Amino acid sequence: MRPLTEEETTIFFGKLSKYIGENVKLLIDRPDGIYCFRLHKDRIYYTNEMLMKKAAHVARENLLSFGTCFGKFTKSRKFHLHVTALDFLAPYAKFKVWLKPSAEQQYLYGNHVLKNGLGRITENTEKYQGVIVYSMADLPLGFGVAAKSTAECRHADPTAIVCFHQADIGEYVRSEDTLF
Repeated sequence: MRPLTEEETTIFFGKLSKYIGENVKLLIDRPDGIYCFRLHKDRIYYTNEMLMKKAAHVARENLLSFGTCFGKFTKSRKFHLHVTALDFLAPYAKFKVWLKPSAEQQYLYGNHVLKNGLGRITENTEKYQGVIVYSMADLPLGFGVAAKSTAECRHADPTAIVCFHQADIGEYVRSEDTLF
C-alpha cells in the first residue's frame, strides 16, 4: 500500500474527470473526514485515513483489500475503472443517460445501449464523453462512453449504439470472484 506516483495520479484523475469533471476534488475534500487514494497490487483504493493507518499494520502479502476499489492498472499502465466506484461517481456525474425499463436488462447483461432503449440523455453530451447510466427511477446502473452526441442521438437509427458499455451492476454477479 503506497501513495500514487505523479504519473499514476495523472492517469487516474484523468479517467475520473472524464466522468465527473472538476468534482474529483469533492471526493478528497469531504466534510466527514480525510479521504485518500492508495495503490495496492495495481489496484487503487479509496479509503479514509483511519482505515488506511490500520491497514498499514497488516503485511502486504496478507492484505487483500481495504476501502473501496476504484479500479486497476493494466500491465500497459492503462487504468480500468471498476463498477465498485459507481456509488462514488453517480452523485457527481455531469453527463447522464437514462434507460427505458425494457432496455435495463440488456444493459445489465453487458450489452451497449441502443437508441431504442434510450429514455433520456443529458443536454450537450459530446461524443466519447464519459456518462453514468441510470434507470428511469434514477437508480445508477453503470457507466459508459457516449457513442453519439446528444444532437446525433435525436436523428439516429433505432438500432444504433448511443452508449458503449464500460461497467454495470450486473458484474457483481457475473464477476464476483474477481471483484474486491
